[in-house]
Amino acid sequence: MANRNRAEVRSAVHSRIRRKVRGTTNRPRLAVYRSLNHIYAQIIDDEKAQTLASASTTEKSLGVSKGGNVEAAKKVGQAIAERALAAGISSVVFDRGGYLYHGRVRALTDAARAAGLNKNELVEAEAAEAEKPEAAQTETDKPKKQKAKTKKEAAPAGASETTGKPKAKKEAALKEDKESDAGAPSEKAEVDGGEPAKAKEE
Repeated sequence: MANRNRAEVRSAVHSRIRRKVRGTTNRPRLAVYRSLNHIYAQIIDDEKAQTLASASTTEKSLGVSKGGNVEAAKKVGQAIAERALAAGISSVVFDRGGYLYHGRVRALTDAARAAGLNKNELVEAEAAEAEKPEAAQTETDKPKKQKAKTKKEAAPAGASETTGKPKAKKEAALKEDKESDAGAPSEKAEVDGGEPAKAKEE
């Protein structure tokens, strides 16, 4: 059975992330921890095992009344980015701490990027977002054109769109006539023979 303990699942996910994500002196790690009422961010140099900058909603200087919401996470992200830039850090590796990348965790990182951390990532993200609507428009235009073509092809050449029903009635009448014609020879064969099928078998 799957593990239902959320703390254990998060720590397992975080350990998998930490195998790949490591902070260096040139590019330290931005680690996020989220509790029910607060959110914390630290910039850590794993080579020296040293915390270079930190921010959290427990600080009174941020002026956050409640720390368990997206607005508070944005303020923490902005504060950590300002402190990192003041310490001479412009590029970091993001460590989501085993949490899903949405809600408060995403708000914190987006605010940090907007405040100046990882400017190259922000430019790339904006370029990718600009390309997505164009691709979506071209994809939506193509099916519309194809649907219009299929409707024209499906419509019979002789009949207009308004007079589709009478033609269908005519086709149904023709099918009935054909079926009656096909059934007639078998009846005639029985009549011509003079004896029913059972008598012939005997």
